Amino acid sequence: MNLEEQSGGWNLSGRTIVIPGGAGILGGEMACALVGCGANVVILDRDLSRSQAMKERFQHGPGSGKWIHADVLVKESLVKARETIGDEFGKVYGLINAAGGNHPKATTGPECSFFDLPEDALKHVVDLNLVGTILPSQVFGRMMADQAEGVIINISSMAAYRPLTRTVAYSASKAAVTNFTQWLAVHMAHEYSPNIRVNAIAPGFFHTAQNHFLLYDEKTGALTPRGTTIIGHTPMKRFGNPVDLLGVLWWLLSPGARFVTGAVIPVDGGFSAFSGV
Repeated sequence: MNLEEQSGGWNLSGRTIVIPGGAGILGGEMACALVGCGANVVILDRDLSRSQAMKERFQHGPGSGKWIHADVLVKESLVKARETIGDEFGKVYGLINAAGGNHPKATTGPECSFFDLPEDALKHVVDLNLVGTILPSQVFGRMMADQAEGVIINISSMAAYRPLTRTVAYSASKAAVTNFTQWLAVHMAHEYSPNIRVNAIAPGFFHTAQNHFLLYDEKTGALTPRGTTIIGHTPMKRFGNPVDLLGVLWWLLSPGARFVTGAVIPVDGGFSAFSGV
């Protein structure tokens, strides 16, 4: 059963959804699923070479996939992308702000204490996660204001609920994304249209190629101490997979969530509900 069948037949055919960071692991899974449901998906990324691996998956869906060069930290590039998208597709139904991440140099450890974290690395992480969510929301939110409808979905994190050890800038910036989501939901509904909804998804701990050896020992394949701690605090006793985000994504995009705005939905296997005792 696909997402359309699960939702009672609502579909995205002909609707355009823009995904900054859509060539990443989580954003890429969302993009492929939405193409599979008939949407016109436009991925914005500053490295278009990353799109090659997704093209084969896109060919199996009834929707379409398009890549446009843009940088979430360069507003002019986003405006140019908006013009291209408007000329080709007209309206934009949805914006999924999937760009974000951490930087090793903004992470404390044996080699670098909190007091020595370099300023440029801290600013990079804060800008990528927070400013990289605000600028696309400005650019494509203007289209939604003109249309008097649309859906914006931001990507927060469990780190916004409970700051993770070592990742000071990442945790702080994701908490800011949660706050911005709530602010923008009110602003768009009050100033432009109650038919513009702004929500966020807060993933828990997901197992990806990028973090595999943070969670599993390279030699033995056993959980690392950090992986063990995470599983011990996750009631469902597993890491998330990117496909685990698709149900809540579909719901937030659909009319089933037409009275939901300003919400941050955990997809975390119960991590945020568990006190540890």
